[in-house]
Amino acid sequence: MPTYTALTTLAGKEPAETLGAAMERLEPEPTGIGVFEMEDGSGLWEVGGYFLEPPDETALALLAAAYGASDFAISELPEVDWVAKVKRELAPVRAGRFFVYGSHDADTVPEGCEPLLIEAAMAFGTGHHGTTQGCLRALDRLVTAGETPLPVADIGCGTAVLAMAAARVWPGTMIASDIDPVAVDVARANADANGLADRLLCVEATGFGHPDINAAGPFGLIFANILKAPLIALASDLSNALKHGGYAILSGLLNDQADEVVATYAAHGLIVHEREEIGDWSTLCLRKNL
Repeated sequence: MPTYTALTTLAGKEPAETLGAAMERLEPEPTGIGVFEMEDGSGLWEVGGYFLEPPDETALALLAAAYGASDFAISELPEVDWVAKVKRELAPVRAGRFFVYGSHDADTVPEGCEPLLIEAAMAFGTGHHGTTQGCLRALDRLVTAGETPLPVADIGCGTAVLAMAAARVWPGTMIASDIDPVAVDVARANADANGLADRLLCVEATGFGHPDINAAGPFGLIFANILKAPLIALASDLSNALKHGGYAILSGLLNDQADEVVATYAAHGLIVHEREEIGDWSTLCLRKNL
């Protein structure tokens, strides 16, 4: 059965969320709505709907006009077995001592690595993206340098691959949080699949707004692999949650966005320890003043 997408862009989070809510009342009804800030620094938000029947183009045009959005781009998607496609195309990834793989590649895990199993059906945050690779490589360098910055929090954890990587190399319980309850469920499933269920505390939270996060801090290391805008918004809370001398590994940043994030965190007492570019993406390892 084919599926259809209807995508548009507009300026501002609140108008985008309002348009997304209005799309839920369309007939035929969309099976899902997504509202995302675009990662190109434009300040635009993308609003998209997914449909099992061709969407009402007239209704979409009226919505776009009413909310000041661009015209909707409507596309028919071919039938694709996405899990099979991911299995074919996402080869295992080596990032320092860490080896990220799916169960279909279990026989390729090399000796002497720290293995991290992420299933193809849970592919966001598998380590193939430059941001996740950058975070894993930054963690690897801290371990090589003999650092043990505990406790660890992974804010906006997605699959929790970063929290699991920390659990592979250091003792104790790692905190993994996400604003999306589905991501939290995925994080718990991944922790269980990797034999780390008793080493990861996975919670649904916005930023640092959860009693379990507050009780576990202050932290020696905080991961935040999200986007520029939420990273900037988190700067004060993240600094307050970090020990003096502690590290923050930040990513989800295009290369031309990194300097703004560096400047924001410098104002809160965090200075650059390392930075790395992988393709179009930057990873920052910052350290809080001693």
